[in-house]
Amino acid sequence: MSIPARSILGGNASGPIIATTEALSFWGGVDPATGRIIDVHHPLHGTCITGGILMMPSTRGSCTGSGVLLDLALTGRAPAALLFCEDEDVVTLGALIAAEMFGHSLPVLRLTRAAFDALAAQPMAQIDATTITAGALSLPVTPPATSALVLTEADQTMLEGAQGVAVQQAMRIICAMAANQGATRLIDVTQAHIDGCIYASPANLTFAEKMADLGAKVCVPTTMNAISVDRSNWQAQGVPPLFGGPAARLADAYVRMGCQPSFTCSPYLLDSAPREGESIAWAESNAVIFANTVLGARTAKHPDFLDLCIALTGRAPLAGVYLDVPRRARRIVEVELPEGIDDGFWPLIGYLAGQRAPDRIPLLRGLAAAAPGRDDLKALCAAFGTTSAAPMLHIAGVTPEADAPPAPDADHATITRADLRAAWQKLNAGPEAVELVAIGSPHASLSECRALAAALAGRAVQIAVIVTAGHAVIRQAEAEGTLAALLASGVQVLPDLCWCSISEPVFPPLTRALMTNSGKYAHYGPGLSGRAVRFGSLADCVTAALTGRAAVALPDWLKD
Repeated sequence: MSIPARSILGGNASGPIIATTEALSFWGGVDPATGRIIDVHHPLHGTCITGGILMMPSTRGSCTGSGVLLDLALTGRAPAALLFCEDEDVVTLGALIAAEMFGHSLPVLRLTRAAFDALAAQPMAQIDATTITAGALSLPVTPPATSALVLTEADQTMLEGAQGVAVQQAMRIICAMAANQGATRLIDVTQAHIDGCIYASPANLTFAEKMADLGAKVCVPTTMNAISVDRSNWQAQGVPPLFGGPAARLADAYVRMGCQPSFTCSPYLLDSAPREGESIAWAESNAVIFANTVLGARTAKHPDFLDLCIALTGRAPLAGVYLDVPRRARRIVEVELPEGIDDGFWPLIGYLAGQRAPDRIPLLRGLAAAAPGRDDLKALCAAFGTTSAAPMLHIAGVTPEADAPPAPDADHATITRADLRAAWQKLNAGPEAVELVAIGSPHASLSECRALAAALAGRAVQIAVIVTAGHAVIRQAEAEGTLAALLASGVQVLPDLCWCSISEPVFPPLTRALMTNSGKYAHYGPGLSGRAVRFGSLADCVTAALTGRAAVALPDWLKD
């Protein structure tokens, strides 16, 4: 018989129950300054979670959610407790860091589905080490699991402090997460990618500078995600020092620890991209999904802070999609492929695939005939990560592991033309008039920059058009003349930043509505920017750039 509730992180709590059946990304979904849910697409939009017993199946979306949770804990705006009914690592890690490094206890528990449903119907709850009490309902709580973790001699010496306090702290956190994940040993990784360099909250800086001051140094090649300012130009751009200063310090702290200042959320575009079968440790949700799905590399969706811990030790818990069986599809999704699709189709499919498989790896069937390219798959993976907690997906006839047999218990779902229409309309709640076109979420590839330049064909844009891209891509675009063509048309190309971390005044303050070809930013944009969003293909974005108007009609391939 299943125990109703298991403690992941202990502690006492009481408060009103705030329950939802839909997962939430804390980054882009919760405002750390207020504790209020800002994801306009979530059923709890507008709800303040501070002091509540927050119940949801799991989290989804960004790895940066751990930093948001840590900041909420350090500022007194966190929920009183977090209760899940599925596996969850991201905010669990944030709560672990809060307790381990800063002395802020926040209970995290895992409930059976039946216990979750029964408790969610109650108005209030109290939690202690042995029991959850809510009115007449009493649920016994088992203590945190202890993992039979087998450490190598090298692991043990790190845990005992032989390589310094920072590595010792990192290994303690890794071992605690391994216990949570049920891992029995650790695995070597060849490289890491740091997501915690985004200044999502002051807690990110607090953690990074504390580790840097302890002498932390990465021991495997480690790239860095997009950051929150243009590191070389933020002062000239008018970014307030109260924001720009800490954001730049955060980037500097990771560089001090030996991370490469790549500053891109598309590390798979770098020459250092991993090979099929290579075990790596990446954070940043779109990058993790692309690495597993398209490249065939192996990485868990590591939360912020755990990414650095693994980079410092070169070791990760051997669990989840590092193993063969957890990579198998547990839901088969049959897709109705319309005729005459354009590039706007792929973000929609990713978005819907995540909704169809919010808690498991899907296999999408019916797409091979459309022969998606790397940019199409990039857009699909990024959008998938906004609506699903899964670290990968498969596409029959396209991705390298799609021929592996699905799990025996795999079930079925569909995505129809009607579903595509509904998703397009959901992501197009903004007005026809737009003042900004946003390209590069995730960071634009060289081929995407070329396509934009070719579509503009030397014509001058009539509204602000901003492309975010990594330094490597910008250098390539400059060398071949693509950058000059974009600049001549009035397009602004920004390094370091990504749309999910851009803020005013770099984000044009007078913007009321924007247009994007990113399913990821179409989802997060309203909550992050406070602006209405329109979504469409690259051609739709070019039309908006030249006219200031977004198409209001469905794409031809979605019309009856």
